[in-house]
Parts: sequence; C-alpha cells; structure tokens
Amino acid sequence: MSRMITADLVDLDLSADSKEAAARSLAERMAARGRVTDLDGFLADVAAREAQMPTGLDGGIGIPHCRSTHVTEPTLAFGRSAAGIDFGAPDGPADLIFLIAAPAGADDAHLTILSSLARHLMDAEFTDALRSATSPAGAAALIAGEEAPPEEAPAEETSSATAPSVGTTSAEASAEETSSEETSSGEAVPEAPVAGVPFRIVAVTSCPTGIAHTYMAAEALEKAGEAIGVEVAVETQGSAGFTRLDPAVVAAADGVIFAHDVPVREKERFAGKPTVDVGVKAGINRAAELIAEVRDKAARGEVSTAKPTPVERAGEPDEGYGTKLRKWLMSGVSYMVPFVAAGGLLIALGFAIGGWDINKAPSVTQHFDWGQVDSWAALMFQIGGLAFGFLVPVLAGYISYGMADRPGLVPGFVGGAIALTVNAGFLGGLVAGLIAGGTVLAIQRVRIPAVLRGIMPVVVIPLLSSIVVGFLMFLVVGKPIASLQKALTDWLSGLSGANAVILGVILGLMMCFDLGGPVNKVAYAFAVGGLANPNEGSLKVMAAVMAAGMVPPLAMALATTVRGRLFTRTERENGKAAWVLGASFISEGAIPFAAADPLRVIPAAMVGGAVTGALSMAFECTLRAPHGGVFVIPLIGNPFLYLLAIAAGTVVSAGLVILLKSARKPAPEAEPAPAVEAKVTVAA
Repeated sequence: MSRMITADLVDLDLSADSKEAAARSLAERMAARGRVTDLDGFLADVAAREAQMPTGLDGGIGIPHCRSTHVTEPTLAFGRSAAGIDFGAPDGPADLIFLIAAPAGADDAHLTILSSLARHLMDAEFTDALRSATSPAGAAALIAGEEAPPEEAPAEETSSATAPSVGTTSAEASAEETSSEETSSGEAVPEAPVAGVPFRIVAVTSCPTGIAHTYMAAEALEKAGEAIGVEVAVETQGSAGFTRLDPAVVAAADGVIFAHDVPVREKERFAGKPTVDVGVKAGINRAAELIAEVRDKAARGEVSTAKPTPVERAGEPDEGYGTKLRKWLMSGVSYMVPFVAAGGLLIALGFAIGGWDINKAPSVTQHFDWGQVDSWAALMFQIGGLAFGFLVPVLAGYISYGMADRPGLVPGFVGGAIALTVNAGFLGGLVAGLIAGGTVLAIQRVRIPAVLRGIMPVVVIPLLSSIVVGFLMFLVVGKPIASLQKALTDWLSGLSGANAVILGVILGLMMCFDLGGPVNKVAYAFAVGGLANPNEGSLKVMAAVMAAGMVPPLAMALATTVRGRLFTRTERENGKAAWVLGASFISEGAIPFAAADPLRVIPAAMVGGAVTGALSMAFECTLRAPHGGVFVIPLIGNPFLYLLAIAAGTVVSAGLVILLKSARKPAPEAEPAPAVEAKVTVAA
C-alpha cells in the first residue's frame, strides 16, 4: 500500500471548487509521478464513471474512481478541502477526497488493497484521524496502514476488513469468514426466524468499477447488522473477483439484500427468499433501513422477486417502467447483434460472390465442388442463413432474460421460435420476449413449499412458462402480430419519393443522437428487422442507417484536421483514430468529442446524419449486410452515390461543429497552457 500512496500524492489544502477541478488537481499529482500517461484521457474515464452514479458518500467523503487504460499501476491520491466539494452526497459537500486509479488490467492483490481502503472509509475513527493529520507524510502513512489509529484494532473481532493495516486483503478474509459460518440446520429456509437464533441475512454488493462502493456497502451492512444483533454475511462481487457464500449459509438465511449497480452473478442461488433489491449507494447510506425492510418482509412471509434485475440495469432502484422496458429491449438487441452481423455478412458475401441466384443453389450437403467459387458462395450463404435464423429466438430469449434472469431463457427462446413459425417475425420476437419474462416473474411471485424451491428454476418455471407462452403465441397474439409484420413489410416495399427521404432523415437523426446508445440501437434494430424479410424498401433502410452511423466520427476527424486549434490536444489525437473508426462504422468514435462538448457536437452530428440518411434514400442505395463501413461497399447498390451521401453528411456535420465552436467566447485551448484549456472544455 505504501507504493500506492506517498506524501506527494497528498494535498491537505485542496483548493478546488468543483469535483472536476478536484479530480484534475489530484490526477496531476499522479501524472507527475508517471502513474497516469494521458491526463485528459484519464479524467474522461473518471467523468464517465461519475456520470454513472455520483461518488459522494455521507460523512463528507468523495471517492472518484475508475479503471483506465491510461493508468500504469494502482494509485491513490488524497485531498482535504476546507471549504468542501460537492460530490453529490445527500448530506452535503465532501472534505475528504480520495481519487482511486486502477489500470484496466489490475491484478487481484492490488484491487483487494484498494477495496480494503473503501471499507476503512466507513470507520469514523479512521476518517477523523485523516481530518486531524498535520502533514502529507502522516496522512499517507495513516492511509497505508503504517500508523493506523489504535482504536481500529478491536474491530478485528467482527471482521478482518477493519484491521489496522489497509493493506490487509480484507475482502478475501471477510468472504472466507462469512462463507465458513456454520448453521444449526442444513434444511431449507424457514418461513420465519427460529426463536433464540439471530436473524440471518445474506447480501450481495457490487458496482460497475468494483473498487470502492462494493466494499463500502458490505462494510455498512455488516456494521448495521452487528449493532442490532443480526448476522449479515456479504458476498462482494468486485473487480478482484468474488468468493461465493457457502451454500449452507445461503440456505439458512432468513432474507436477502442485493445492493448492486451491475447484475448479480448466479442470482438464482438466492431464489425463494424475502428480498430487498436496491442500488449500491443505498447499501452504504441506508444499511439499517434495508435490514429492517427485509426483516419486515420475512415477518409477513413475503417472498419478494417483484423488483427484477435487468441485464442492462444501471442501478437505480426506483426507475420507471419506461426505463425498465428500454433496458429489457436493449438486452435482447445486444445479444442479437452478433448473430445479425455474422449471419448477415455471410449472406451478403454469398450474394456478392455467387450472384443473386445463389439462394436457389442446392444444399451443400448434396452438392459441393471444392474447386468452384459458386459452391463456396453457397456454403457462406447457407451458413449465414442458419445463423440469421437465430435472430428472433435470441432476441426474445434475452429480452426475457433481461426481465427475469436465467429462468426466462427457455420460454423466451420458445416464444421466439414460435414467432418464426407463425410468420410474426421481428415484432413477434419482441412481444414473445416480453410475455415470457412477464410470465416467469408472475410465477416467481407465487409462494411455494420449501421442498419445491430447489426444482423451481430448472423444472417448474421452464415448464409452466413455456406452456403459457406457447398458448399465447400460437392461439392469441401470434396471428395479429404476423398481420402487422406483413403490413410493415409491404409498406417498406412501396416506400419511395418524399416518404423515403423523410424516413431517411428520421433514421439519420436517431443514429447520431446518442452515438451507439439506446436510440441508435432502436434505429439499427428497425433496419435489421427488415432484413428478416428482405425487399427493396428494407434494403434501402439498411443502407441509410449504416451510412448515417458513419458520419459522426468521420465529421469529428475532418473537423480536427481542418480547424485543429478549436480542439484540445487530446481531441486532435482522437480525431486521427476517428478516421478509422468512422470508416469501420463505429459511431462510438465520436463519444470523446460529444462528452467534452455535447451541446455543439451532438446537434452537428445529428444534422449531418439526417443529410446522409435522406440522400441515401433519395439515391435508392441498398445494402444486404447488417453492417456499415468501407469493407461492405462491394455489397452496396449504387455504391458511388452511397459514398457521396456519406461525404455530404460528413462535410455538413464538420462545418457545423466548426461554426458552433468558433462562435463560443472562450477558446478551447491555449497551447502554452493545455491543462487549463482541457478543464474549460469539459466544463462546457
């Protein structure tokens, strides 16, 4: 630990007036010691983590942290602010700021030490000692565990996480201690706690980075339980991996607390128990309330699975239904995309090599000539067709998985296969996934005898949910959805003129609105859905969507080349990479620019995307491959006009972003003082 923090990484008079300025001040100390190779790149990673969830904690603590490719070794910097800095904590500004930097590939031992520090931050005596430190060397030694306050020693009786030395691998020790606890009975969970036996809770804590909040929530829950005589065993699913709780401990638990911002791994282990499901910060700030809530549910005999954990969950416990629905749908789309890419590209290559009649070729199992190009084209086309055939079942299966976790997979895939059988297509897959997930959640609400809980996930739930989904898809909703799918296909087939251009504008705007985010994925999914039943109109839509998605990174690359002085040094370097990213249809290549200056970059990108989408539709360009980029040009109908549409949108977008940046009052970067300029850009 003494290697991670030294006196020159401590600032006891931090004068920053914002969390961005505080992070920059501490990061500059890291950069001066060679721990950070790209200051602006690292700060962008810190800001991205902060955007997921504020890192302020009750008690005057701020813990900005991230894993970054710009960090050479695990490093900790500490700053103490007399005025306080707002990190989003409910109780006000933070005066103790810890900037935690971990390399993208940090080893488990280093991450465990940083996690141990996170647990120590829950100890008031430790933080009071830091507030009283009189020298940077003393503060660094205290954090490193070289001069730990003597008051911390007795806490070792309850958990090794509060041992005097922060370098102790406390997360592992705590997990081993909790996993080895013996229970008086190995039987299933009782309906209510046995008289004379302490109430027992198992908990899982996790956060996106897995360095700080994960272990702080664990410490808070353990201390809150100890204070009222409740046994709390916590499984920390952090960056250093996780040690599973002993199955006997899980089986004997009276309730479960999930305090997490990422999906709980192997969540089915905790099925059938009273459950409280919240974000990780609630585990830190409201530990006692969560324990009281789960005890109340157990007293009422309530087995709670009412708050599912979608695969794409961002960690907010009170998110609305619309937000949850979007996450469920995006879960299905994200798992579907690899099948679309592989299958669609193979089909397109089959057409490109063997011609448009390749779909009439006999099965390669009946006829294959190793020396004929047409045979290889038929092989690629047929492999691609089989891969593409999984599109709807995978979409439905993983929408259901996003809603109900692993028990939702079987009914979801069954529903997706039925959607193909009744010709309900892409829309049928969406509906089947939602029905399957909802059915599983409904079954999980039913109270069942303890002896049946073990077979619920593998027998009862798949059987009952498949029956319900099959009945609804075959006999109730399948045919109406198939009619709607046919109407949509016919509409796309007849799309021409002004209507086609307007659709191109809308799709172009959507592709460039959030640069790979949910709105972008909706436009992409709409285009891919058309490929399930390809016609001239759906191929035009695919071409417009792929072309518009290339515009944002190409526009930023062009703008940094033409007017480099309007951009920071880091942005100019990113601009060089954006040429390749844009040419490869990676819209995310524009994210660094949008994150630094969203009010100028995103509108400019959207205008350029709309121009490209409209021109592509007007030029009647087509594309059979579900991907963009220069390498699919041989598969494009009207390729020269397609490239012209992309070029036009790129020029419009680059010109607009240059105009908007030139119109602002402060200059983005003065070369003699790049650090100050980068700060101004982020603030903008």
